[in-house]
Amino acid sequence: MMDIPRLSKRAWLFYLIICCTFLRAAAQDERSSDQLFQDARKAAFDNKNYPLAIQLSRQALAKSPDYSDIRVFLGRVYTWNDHPDSARAEFHYVLQAHPDYEDAYVAITDLEYWNDRPDTALVYVNQGLQHYPRSEELLLRKARVLVAKKELQGAAQTANQLLAVNPANGPGRALLNSIKDQVRKNKIDLSYDYTYFDKRFDQPWHLASIGYSRQTKLGTVIGRLNYGHKFGEDGLQGEIEAYPRISPTFYSYVNAGYSGSSIFPKYRAGFSLYANLPAAFEAELGFRYLYFDDAVWVYTASVGKYYSNFWFNLRTYLTPGEGDLSRSFTFTTRYYTAGADDFITFGLGTGISPDDQRNNINYSINTNLTSYKFNLGYQRTVGKQNIIGAMATWYYEEFRQKTYGNQVNIGIILQRRF
Repeated sequence: MMDIPRLSKRAWLFYLIICCTFLRAAAQDERSSDQLFQDARKAAFDNKNYPLAIQLSRQALAKSPDYSDIRVFLGRVYTWNDHPDSARAEFHYVLQAHPDYEDAYVAITDLEYWNDRPDTALVYVNQGLQHYPRSEELLLRKARVLVAKKELQGAAQTANQLLAVNPANGPGRALLNSIKDQVRKNKIDLSYDYTYFDKRFDQPWHLASIGYSRQTKLGTVIGRLNYGHKFGEDGLQGEIEAYPRISPTFYSYVNAGYSGSSIFPKYRAGFSLYANLPAAFEAELGFRYLYFDDAVWVYTASVGKYYSNFWFNLRTYLTPGEGDLSRSFTFTTRYYTAGADDFITFGLGTGISPDDQRNNINYSINTNLTSYKFNLGYQRTVGKQNIIGAMATWYYEEFRQKTYGNQVNIGIILQRRF
């Protein structure tokens, strides 16, 4: 009988490693298609290991050939790994089996758009929109494809359709603003405000403004001339405003104005920094400076939120004084009826806003007295290039200690883009 040689400890250790490796591989082979899918996603998204993600996806499809989510994911990984033909094969497989599969239309539109084939991308995105006409993902991609084809009017129309579905869609709003910058860089606006007092003043106030704005690479720049008739006096004020873009997250507001008349602040200035935050939130911090006979510094902060067709905003103005701090709060809501320039707005508040040219002369009169206000307004686009709007505001103001009066303001606005 032949003797069986004894194995050394090192040989036994090597044998155990081989056995464990084999058993582990065998166990992996027993993973379900869902488990393989999750591992493939982890390989792609967490580790950027696209070859491994493709391998795991193929293993999952071997177990479940009709698992469309996996097949669309595999097509996306092929796209990211620069294998467009393989990606198309996977997307076509899904669309032949499921002609109403929304994510497949989104994915193949991305593939053709990224590979500089906007005409083909437009075919697929339109097919998807036949099944899902209110799809935010498809509408956003169609707008982008039309921009790539230089069809800016159609792109703007599609972006407005997207915002009509969801005004909180940040990428859609940013794209629409970009399109407007390219299509119509200029705007002229006219406005008029009439203010009636039941007790405080014998004569109504009048304010008329004309402004011109220009879209630039840095952001919007506005020049404005204001005419006012208050206390029986006439006056003019000139202003310059700008909204510089700093990054996709941050933009700012800058304002400067001058008047030689006593019915406006002699000097005014302002600055705010805005931040576009996750979950359709927006935040602002800034200051306003008004100089009448003395300087007035006002600090402001606000937070806004887009939800469905609504925009909500809460703003405060804080004005330091001698041993006192004047506070103003305003809550504003907009309901978007169509695109970004079509909405109904209403608001409630206390105190006076230094940004309200109709009323900011009151900062030199009654900063520390109590006031309440309610406003309601409507704005809409007419003929694509024109915007009309109207606003009514009611104030209940303390103009002397414990003496209140009503103030009603009615305003109209006309804008023309070109």
